[in-house]
Amino acid sequence: MLLIGVGGAPAYAESTRGQQWFLDAMRAEEMWRISTGSGITVAVIDSGVDPSNPDLKGRVLRGKDFATRQPGDDHTDYQGHGTGMAGLIAGTGAYDGGRGAFGLAPGAKILPIRMPDVSKAPSEADAAVEFNEFAPKAIRYAADEGAQIINISLGQREDSPKLAAAVKYALKKGSLIFAGVGNNGNKNNEVEYPAATPGVVGVAAVGRDLHRTAESEYGPQVDMSAPGDDMLHACGGGTGLCRSHGTSDATALVSASAALIWSKHPTWTNNQVLRVMLNTIGGPTDGAKRNDGIGYGIVRPRIALKNPGDPGPADVYPLPDLAAAASSSPRPGGPASKGSAEAGAKKTEASSKGDAGSVVWGAAGVGALVLVGGAVAAVLAGRRRRSAV
Repeated sequence: MLLIGVGGAPAYAESTRGQQWFLDAMRAEEMWRISTGSGITVAVIDSGVDPSNPDLKGRVLRGKDFATRQPGDDHTDYQGHGTGMAGLIAGTGAYDGGRGAFGLAPGAKILPIRMPDVSKAPSEADAAVEFNEFAPKAIRYAADEGAQIINISLGQREDSPKLAAAVKYALKKGSLIFAGVGNNGNKNNEVEYPAATPGVVGVAAVGRDLHRTAESEYGPQVDMSAPGDDMLHACGGGTGLCRSHGTSDATALVSASAALIWSKHPTWTNNQVLRVMLNTIGGPTDGAKRNDGIGYGIVRPRIALKNPGDPGPADVYPLPDLAAAASSSPRPGGPASKGSAEAGAKKTEASSKGDAGSVVWGAAGVGALVLVGGAVAAVLAGRRRRSAV
């Protein structure tokens, strides 16, 4: 994820909310009359979450710090990435009397779980070992703390039995896990974990045109999609505001979507919330049930809040990868041939299914960010060993 930080109060101009096109596309204000995500805790397994940003005031709980080599604790964000994800999920727009940046589920709480910065590991192999040591611990901690939703906007290229076991543990404890599929779709498109781990919902990114973004990875590990291009949100401490793009951002919006639905239906299980998300998704226009570009489609929480459909059985996971893994047959999270993945990714439009919101999505404009009174810095999150996806 590329973060462009903008310092100084003038950057939070009156047009901040107006530049958050993805909230307009998803009709956030209309949804907030029904649900804001209140009562739902979203664990953000990332680089830490800084609660000093005004748009996150009162949203960030005390969490857990597994990054013992980095200074600070779970409220210290060593990269800025975790705070950005928290902003997309639960930003309240509180800065300057309500003219700040909003998240999709401003009533949700954030449980920060800080992962080690494995980009500083001696080698890619060492980074994978460290990631697969601490990511399972982070997932288990989130589940034990009662986080209904676990957001993992991180990825690396090695799966592990510990990671798979932690995912199963969290699902049994009642959590939903969302992870970004990665941002190398226009490069080597290597499968990343935990997005490809059975039981984790792999999230791809789409732009305002409802197509998969060029960088968003594609393949059978993609389950659903959300906006992930030209995003504007709270980040960092003070009055930090960032532009970013990538499947990290899309994952945060999918997590926030689940929070909105679960808040409206607090007695539903994780399986039922996910099933309703699938019931109401904006599916591929090629007529397929899913494709490798956007999965089953683009998440539409507004439809889910109004017409959720049958939530189905409480104890049956609605995606096929867990059952496929249990039967040792090829699973959606496993590597696919490049040819088949590319063929599936060519048609990535989402069907409106009679939803006028898709028209708004395609037509929504984005105002230019006026950089006034502050320094501008571009920070490229390293992808060499462990990536912010």
